[in-house]
Amino acid sequence: MTVTQEPVGDLVRQWRERRRRSQLDVSIAAELSARHLSFIETGRASPSRDMIERLCEELDVPLRHRNELYLAAGFAPKYAERPLADLGVAQAAVDAVLTGHEPNPAMAINVRWELLAANHAMQVFLGGLDGQFLNPPANVLRAMLHPDGMASRVRNYSQWRAATLRRVRRQLERTAAEGLAEILQELESYPTPSGQPDHGVTIPDNDLVTPTVLATEHGDLSLHHALTVFGAARDVTLDEIAIETFFPADAQSATLLRTLTARVTRETT
Repeated sequence: MTVTQEPVGDLVRQWRERRRRSQLDVSIAAELSARHLSFIETGRASPSRDMIERLCEELDVPLRHRNELYLAAGFAPKYAERPLADLGVAQAAVDAVLTGHEPNPAMAINVRWELLAANHAMQVFLGGLDGQFLNPPANVLRAMLHPDGMASRVRNYSQWRAATLRRVRRQLERTAAEGLAEILQELESYPTPSGQPDHGVTIPDNDLVTPTVLATEHGDLSLHHALTVFGAARDVTLDEIAIETFFPADAQSATLLRTLTARVTRETT
């Protein structure tokens, strides 16, 4: 937990402005007067624990930052932060999704895109990367976009990079996650990989999604992804976990993915 020195009122105002909400709008939704909210933001009134929670719920403040508001107001943090291995049924749910998604890749990441868990197919997917990208805590964004990482294998690199960076910017805007702005700046500084296998591959605008098209020795592998998050989380770690599941975008990719996963499984058993 990072102990903030900012007054609680400043933090409330920052989250309200981040959500692009007016004092009147938030006060009506949170059932307090606009004057009271103004007093809280300027430090003329101290919010109770209940008031902090009401405002955080209305402003969709992540649990990690809610704890910061409690501390700034002189209260103990409300939400625990446990390792994934200590989350009991939640960890079991993560494991069930990862295992059940075989032979397709799936992984669990935190808000900074650090790899928490992966199924066997995802390990195959990342297996060709240099060890520097996989040393814990492995950052999936760095592994994906670094010119010496997976980026060198992406056939629709320009589209894929733009879509990935937009996603990170939206995540930073929503979560204000510590360290994410620095990661984004690093990613934006990466040059186009040398030997980039992008031969003008562009996904048509009328397609349902923009897949990741990877060059492999057996042909192109086209994947799209979906995200799963836990609803109504009450633990900081759980609040920040996302499970990313990959699906073949065409029949050829489905066959290739099954073949690659089965072959590597045989070689490692």
